[in-house]
Amino acid sequence: MSSDTLNLTLRVWRQAGPDKPGGFCDYQLEGVSTHMSFLEMLDVLNEKLIAAGDEPVAFDHDCREGICGMCSLMINGQAHGPDRGTTTCQLHMRRFASGETITIEPWRASPFPVVRDLVVNRSAFDRIIQSGGFVSVNTGNAPDGNCIPVPGHRQEIAMDAAACIGCGACVAACKNASAMLFVSAKVSQLSILPQGQPERAGRVLNMVAQMDKEGFGSCTNTSECEAACPAEISVSHIARLNREYMKALIFADR
Repeated sequence: MSSDTLNLTLRVWRQAGPDKPGGFCDYQLEGVSTHMSFLEMLDVLNEKLIAAGDEPVAFDHDCREGICGMCSLMINGQAHGPDRGTTTCQLHMRRFASGETITIEPWRASPFPVVRDLVVNRSAFDRIIQSGGFVSVNTGNAPDGNCIPVPGHRQEIAMDAAACIGCGACVAACKNASAMLFVSAKVSQLSILPQGQPERAGRVLNMVAQMDKEGFGSCTNTSECEAACPAEISVSHIARLNREYMKALIFADR
């Protein structure tokens, strides 16, 4: 066997639907190129299953460029796999050894119910965004991009928070299935900039309330969310979220 190819055992979670029982199925793949991405390897598996008349494995993907965050998988117990700062679609098969067994699962969190196989429903994140992740603007012509001065360091903090792609790796990696890193990134992104000030207090109150309503757990303070995040969002945003929330509560009582 060439050093550029792998023989693998894939232990894949199969589940026909959200109300159906699920379980692991083992598949053998031979001659997998080390140059393939992880999703390309799953494509090869599905081609093999279809050729044999079996149901292909359902998994989510879109851009395959590390932008959309849809390729969310637990790989050997790690969100998006063993590489730091990458999504599943950016993971390459050279990170694995020939003869290895790779366990592939969907996100494990009750707010992310399994749709089928490796696909989960992450609309809970959408509802959190809808509750407060927006800014008010005047209708009409678009304002000039430079008409509101913003200090450079504040722009950088806001843009770092805005890098969150909403994949849910932070939730999957947290033993409490906490969405604090996601929510804090969205709150930070808007509360730091002048354009986000009118809804600042209401935003954090509404988004935290919706997060709790969706059933996400409390922050564990273990920072596993930051370690698993493909955008490497800092847990310092969680501290900012807590400050914003406390200030909003205090002023709401006045």
